[in-house]
Amino acid sequence: MVCLGNICRSPMAEGILENKAKNLGLSWMVDSAGTNNAYHIGEAPHHFSQKIASLHNLDISTQCARAFVPEDFDRFDKIYAMSGDVLADIKRIARRKFDASKTDLILNELHPGENRDVPDPWFGDEPGYHVAYDMIDRACDMIIQKFGQPSTANRQFSL
Repeated sequence: MVCLGNICRSPMAEGILENKAKNLGLSWMVDSAGTNNAYHIGEAPHHFSQKIASLHNLDISTQCARAFVPEDFDRFDKIYAMSGDVLADIKRIARRKFDASKTDLILNELHPGENRDVPDPWFGDEPGYHVAYDMIDRACDMIIQKFGQPSTANRQFSL
């Protein structure tokens, strides 16, 4: 799960998908990162991200922002970007390691091929975090349906 700073959208996505997978007994490793971490490496998620997650019985307070690195393509089976600009950053950062078959916009799970963005709530107030959470939550339901089937459910899977 990748966004710009790894403090708003992607920490919520990590917490949501990790919880859904755990509740189904799936042995998935879920992580998040940011493509522009000049300011946020080592920080906890934004207080509104933590608050909204908490309202949904998720504790993301122990997450720590990290930078997306090319080696993430070696570690993960699937890499979801929260928006098109982030996907472009992933490609730029990864260079030769970039694998288009492993990447997608998270909302393409809900709206295939429409390339919709999860709006970055960073510049707004709390309501924007609720909107982002709801979009990500619905997309994570689709990810569970897609990859949590019996043929894939019991293998190690990294997102």
